Amino acid sequence: MKDAVSSFSPHSAPVLYSQTIRGQGRLVKRIALLRTDAQERIDPVRCAHIVKLIIVRGAHINGAMIDRTANLLGVIGLAVAGRIEDTARDILSHAGETPAALVVIGHGTGPSNDQLRRVLGLSHPGTVRLVDRLVADGLVERRAGRDRRAIALYLSDRGRAVRQDLLKGRLAAIRPLLAPLSSPEEAQLAALLHKMLASMETTDTERRTLCRLCDDRICSDCPIPADELAKS
Repeated sequence: MKDAVSSFSPHSAPVLYSQTIRGQGRLVKRIALLRTDAQERIDPVRCAHIVKLIIVRGAHINGAMIDRTANLLGVIGLAVAGRIEDTARDILSHAGETPAALVVIGHGTGPSNDQLRRVLGLSHPGTVRLVDRLVADGLVERRAGRDRRAIALYLSDRGRAVRQDLLKGRLAAIRPLLAPLSSPEEAQLAALLHKMLASMETTDTERRTLCRLCDDRICSDCPIPADELAKS
């Protein structure tokens, strides 16, 4: 369909100028009404229609841009997840939540089975089976908890060594995805990721779930907010 705006002359109606910006293989139109011919009467109904067309078209373009960005982000997310899973399988011969369990237990707070379950998002029987396997593999030790009614989980020496391999392997697997970026682009991406994470509304448990594979030595100041009431 012919653009309804393109038929108007710049000498007889508000002029539609568009500045074309090339980015990510797309042309994005930025729309503005710049001037009118003061010597010729303008039909207000026609002008209102033009403005409405501009607004609708701008909203359509913006929505399409957001959808494409979301689609690309989803692809990157799958690429990252696949690389992490492959690395964990190479190191542990297990994937799923097994690597995350070692990272979480390795913080040294002595979580109980129930606390670990909440962070990993597993059922109680699933968590018991996971911990049993980690204990059988010599990676985790069960010790008396602080209140002596619960069992606390800690890593063995071998478990700590495997945890370090997992954390190093995770970063090594993700790092090649950043290789095409220049230093300024990488800094810009980091700032955008920080902004996105800071906008999330999460409880402390939800934040721990999101960060269950993070190396806290590198990211010591997590940008993800948490509901302080959830910590009590």
